[in-house]
Amino acid sequence: MELRHLRCFLAVAEELHFARAAERLHIDQSPLSRTIKELEEELGVLLFIRTTRSTQLTRAGHLFLEHVPRVFMMLDQALDSVKAAARGFHGQLRVALSDGIMPSRLPALLAQCREEDPEVDIRLFEIPLAQQIAGLHDGIYDAGFSMAEDAGDGIVATPVWEDEVMVAVPARHPVLAFKKIPLVEVLRYPLVLGYPVICEGHARQIDRILRMQVQEPLVAQRVGSFDVMMTLVSAGLALGLAGAAHIASTRESGIVARPLEGNPLMLATYLLHRDAEPAPILARFVERSTAVDSKFDRPTIDKF
Repeated sequence: MELRHLRCFLAVAEELHFARAAERLHIDQSPLSRTIKELEEELGVLLFIRTTRSTQLTRAGHLFLEHVPRVFMMLDQALDSVKAAARGFHGQLRVALSDGIMPSRLPALLAQCREEDPEVDIRLFEIPLAQQIAGLHDGIYDAGFSMAEDAGDGIVATPVWEDEVMVAVPARHPVLAFKKIPLVEVLRYPLVLGYPVICEGHARQIDRILRMQVQEPLVAQRVGSFDVMMTLVSAGLALGLAGAAHIASTRESGIVARPLEGNPLMLATYLLHRDAEPAPILARFVERSTAVDSKFDRPTIDKF
C-alpha cells in the first residue's frame, strides 16, 4: 500500500464522486479507478458501492475513513518536526484547541513559553473535541484545551482558568435596564447558542446554567463560533451567553456585556493530556497553564 492509494481513497470518500475526486487530484478518472481497485484488492474488501447515479462508502469504507486522515496528520507532523529541528528547535509541543476556548490567556501563555523555553516549537491545531481526544490517545497531540471536564478514560482534564458568564446584549435592548440581569429575564428573549457538536464543552456548561430555570430557552440560532454569535448579537437578533473574555475580544460594535444576577457563574477551561507521566516539555507547559489565570487582567464589563 502506498500513500497514493490513501490520497485517492480520501479524495473519493470526501467527494463521493469519482470525476470530482479525479479533478481534485489533477489526474484522469481511469487511473483513479484503477488505484481504488488496487487498494480494495489489497485490503480484500469493497470500499465503495458505485452505480451510474451515485458513489457511496461501504461499512468497511466508513471504518477505513476514520483512520486514513490520521495517517496524513502524523506525516505532516513528522515533516513539521524535521523542519523545526532544521530551524534550531530542540523539541516540539503539539497543542489542540477545541470549544473556542477563552482567547485572552493563550497569547500570555505562549509568550511565556517562548521566553522560558525558546528551543521548543509549539504548534496549535483547531479541531473538534472528539478529534482532540482521539488525537491525544493516538499521540498525535501532546496536550489540548477544551471546556469539557470529562474526556473519558485515559485522559486527564485539569481546570486551568475560568471566565464569568456574561450576557452579550445589543445596545438599546430592554434588558439593559438591569445592571445585573436575572436569568429569568434572559429567557424571555431569543438566544444565540453554540452547536453542541462544535462547541461541545461550552454547550454543556451553558446548558447546565439554563437548566437552573424551568422555562425552556427560545433558541433563535445555533452557531459554530463566537465570532458569529457576536455578529448576531450586534445585529440585534438575539442575546448571547459567553465568557467575559470572549465578549471583550469581539470586534463587533454595539454590544454590551452584563453579568447575571446572583453569585457569579463561571465557565471553566480545561487542559487535557494523556494519563501518563508527562515529558519534561509537557510538564512545564502544564505548570505554566495552571498559573496563567492568576496573571490575567479581567476585562471590563460594558463594551460598546
